Amino acid sequence: MGPNRPGRGAHVATASFMVAPAGRRGGVGRMLGEDMLAWATREGYRGVQFNAVVETNTAAVRLWRSLGFEVVGTVPEAFDHAVHGLVGLHVMYRPLPRA
Repeated sequence: MGPNRPGRGAHVATASFMVAPAGRRGGVGRMLGEDMLAWATREGYRGVQFNAVVETNTAAVRLWRSLGFEVVGTVPEAFDHAVHGLVGLHVMYRPLPRA
């Protein structure tokens, strides 16, 4: 967790998460996401941007949408998926309330 970009982009946070297969469907991803959103709000960030959510990772896309994120763009064929081949990467964003 930290700023998405240095300097003039530092008011937008970003984070990266991976949940081990054993932890999936147990709410671990949601807890991580909720904690990150609370942290980013406390730290005064204006929003959170995920730069690379694999479009075929429907569980992740569904989770982030349920936490208020929107897909603001998709980079076509930016990820070489082991099963699906070249798939898009979503850029997802959520504004944050002022602390």
